[in-house]
Amino acid sequence: MTDHMTTFTCALNPARIVFGAGKRSAVASELDRLGVTRALVLSTPFQKADAEALAAELGALAAGVFAHAAMHTPVEVTQTAMAAYAAAGADGVVALGGGSTIGLGKAIAYRNDCPQLVVATTYAGSEVTPILGQTENGVKTTVRAGSILPETVIYDPDLTLGLPVGMSVTSGLNAMAHAVEGVYAQDRNPIAAMMAVEGVRALRDALPAIVRTPADAAARGAALYGAWLCGTVLGSVGMALHHKLCHTLGGSFDLPHAETHSVMLPHTAAYNAGAAKTALQPLADLFGGDLGAGLWQFAKDLGAPMSLRDLGLEETDLDRAADLAVQNPYWNPRPVERDAIRALLGRAWEGVPPESGT
Repeated sequence: MTDHMTTFTCALNPARIVFGAGKRSAVASELDRLGVTRALVLSTPFQKADAEALAAELGALAAGVFAHAAMHTPVEVTQTAMAAYAAAGADGVVALGGGSTIGLGKAIAYRNDCPQLVVATTYAGSEVTPILGQTENGVKTTVRAGSILPETVIYDPDLTLGLPVGMSVTSGLNAMAHAVEGVYAQDRNPIAAMMAVEGVRALRDALPAIVRTPADAAARGAALYGAWLCGTVLGSVGMALHHKLCHTLGGSFDLPHAETHSVMLPHTAAYNAGAAKTALQPLADLFGGDLGAGLWQFAKDLGAPMSLRDLGLEETDLDRAADLAVQNPYWNPRPVERDAIRALLGRAWEGVPPESGT
């Protein structure tokens, strides 16, 4: 055991995980286990038909469908959902989907402490964290509370077979970001570090297979397994610079969540490479020894978006983004310095490789 891990505190979140092909059929029995008699089924507009099909299967257990979940969990959408929840006489929620829908379920539970069941259909990882990120008046803030953690998560790889390749890639890279930050977190511990390395390894191997053969059930299962591990890391230790930057870019500039994580990850990994060399070494070894450069090439080979410019950020926004990112900074292994962050954002905007980590 390395010196910095001779003393640690480890709090693992008590979510129930139901994993395996065909496990979508367990929704009704899992709701019964939670004591839920009328569940409001949540989704994005994109997955409305799937949510309606699930509600039909649940029959009397379903209180209806609210299919207006949106990226970055806008507070006004949550308020509308709360009204729908009350009007339907619901006593629990089922979130079917990825980060946007899971975020809405968490936002509801944070306000009324209702039981949550998540049927995860992407690699977001947020389903196993007690963290809620929500946006109001153009600012994204995060809150952590026990009521935010979903009680039960169902992972059915069959439900991810139709996840578009591009979304699979960015969602998987988003999950990897949780693990990368977890190994150098201020409150890191050996269990979280072990899960982080295993989660990244699983995704490193699974994502290229999914790009080659989107219907590869084994690869889909491996990616979902990796995402669960990475999400569990996110829920058990604090995050640092990478998540601060992504919250800034998402909340204040409305950039897409997973794609922003994909673009930023190589650059933030490189920024912290020298200050967290020992902690990051097992991850660097998975990508040829240089984590930032290795992640950048990995993302490029997968066809992921590579620049903030391509996501719609204007070059004139970079100075403001840097200013916002250094306000109330999260703890980070390397000091968060405005000029260095501006330079990092500039490279991410252009889509060039990250500055070599030293």
